[in-house]
Amino acid sequence: MPVDLSGKRIIITGAATGIGRATTLRVSAAGAKVAAFDVNDADGAATIGDVNEAGGDARYWHVDVRDEIAISGAVAAAETWLGGVDILIHVAGVLQGAAIELDEFPEEIWDTVLDINLRGSFTICKYVTGVMKKQGKGVIILTSSGAGVTGGSSSLAYGSSKGGVHGLSLVMAAHLEKYNIRVNDVLPGAVATPLKVSNVEDMHNAGGKAGNLEEKIDALVSPDEISKVFAFLASDEASMVKGSVATR
Repeated sequence: MPVDLSGKRIIITGAATGIGRATTLRVSAAGAKVAAFDVNDADGAATIGDVNEAGGDARYWHVDVRDEIAISGAVAAAETWLGGVDILIHVAGVLQGAAIELDEFPEEIWDTVLDINLRGSFTICKYVTGVMKKQGKGVIILTSSGAGVTGGSSSLAYGSSKGGVHGLSLVMAAHLEKYNIRVNDVLPGAVATPLKVSNVEDMHNAGGKAGNLEEKIDALVSPDEISKVFAFLASDEASMVKGSVATR
């Protein structure tokens, strides 16, 4: 049954490409009004153009999730434009440092990945939560990863950061339940996003476990398939869903 998001006001980060773009297109088609955040302005504009051309309603903001001032301003502007914020779908993230051994791992890569993936998740949630508390309800959906739960990541920084996002979602869910704010996190499997394709290529070039490069890339799941999970969790039909949702 198609998901109905008519009248829902949604902020989506990482909306320019990959899972974020696919989710923006899907929830817009389901009736939501979307504020799209990203740093990739060209692809962000293309995503918004596709939404609006199809009859949807979306607007783009340039937002670096490492910049608290930018997040604060963009959330406030999006709240005004949307008329409130019902749902946050936080997808923005990076994957760097694949196949680098622990004793050789550069601190600058560690800091960048943790700053974007974990601290960025905390900061965007901080400001959106303030809006949702005023409204007395809301839904927050974070993007973690099985790499941060099972320890199977090719990157020490990425796996650690996503483990942190998973933990953040669990703690937030407990803290925000009293405000009628539902928190979930999605653990996507191997999805054909620009980040994952680049990671597979890096592992292949490093002689890692990637195996046949073309076969590995062909085996990746479409972002459009994963966007169905985010759209469902954003809907009222998922009101009783708690915790994490893992995909293959």
